[in-house]
Amino acid sequence: MQAPSVSVMLKSWDIRTGTTGGMVLDAARQAEALGLDGLIAGDHVTFYGYGNDGLITLTAAAAVTERIELKTAVYLLPLRHPVPVALQVAQLDQLSMGRFVLGIGVGGEDPHEFWSSGVDPSTRGARTNEAIEVLKRLWTEDGVTFAGRHFQLDDVTLYPKPFRPVPIFVGGRSDAALRRAGRLGDGYTGIWLTPERFREAAQRIAESALAAGRDPGEIELGMQYWTSVSDDRDEARALVSEGMESTYRMPFERFERYTPFGAPGEIAEYLAPFIEAGARHINLVPVQDSPEAAMEAAAKVREALRAGSG
Repeated sequence: MQAPSVSVMLKSWDIRTGTTGGMVLDAARQAEALGLDGLIAGDHVTFYGYGNDGLITLTAAAAVTERIELKTAVYLLPLRHPVPVALQVAQLDQLSMGRFVLGIGVGGEDPHEFWSSGVDPSTRGARTNEAIEVLKRLWTEDGVTFAGRHFQLDDVTLYPKPFRPVPIFVGGRSDAALRRAGRLGDGYTGIWLTPERFREAAQRIAESALAAGRDPGEIELGMQYWTSVSDDRDEARALVSEGMESTYRMPFERFERYTPFGAPGEIAEYLAPFIEAGARHINLVPVQDSPEAAMEAAAKVREALRAGSG
């Protein structure tokens, strides 16, 4: 079993630890020094009042790192117009020397966030599909004309272009997300799935890809997990439950079956069935006592995964 790449969440703000900008840059440097494969950043405009622009966070990280991959997981594409997004992503890819992956999702957990941004949440799936098509064309073509329901372009050219068409990874677990990944995505990142559901998701993505005339093998599959690492399993559970409940405002029991926590080996054991089912990347959102501890926790899980694959 080949070990997957392991990326860690880079938080520009954390309710528990009060993360500041300087701490974010230190954490990015630390993640690279520890040998982690990627940094991920979430994205919200106003999620119950809190926001974090994933592209801005990763632009800052790009300036202080050289090797580590940079990924949004996930960027709420339907909240934005695709033309300025195409430019921002192209510039980030240029500044990072081709290290950026655009992970996108439709969000919707807080409908007020969409209304606050002038977007009807019921249109978020259709807006996302159109936006992906626009992005791909602007990164590879000049004079783009596009007539969609939500976006219209007339002879639009955008420079600079990215080093290569930036990979787009689709996040989510709905049937619409799986179809989107198969038809339009370069990768897929699942969340809140059992191993059985992940296998089913992989099959549906493959079916959608084949129907669109695409090779399913070219779509990279992966998973994202909240977690907490500690040899004291009760301590780990307390940390991750506090972090998730403060973020999602729901009881941890609703997430627990999808959330690995405990010693690094225990977490690696939880992840093994997903890797066997084809997960080639693992995104971790560690809840620890500090950003430094979060980076170290992710590195320990990565080490345990590699030990298990040897």
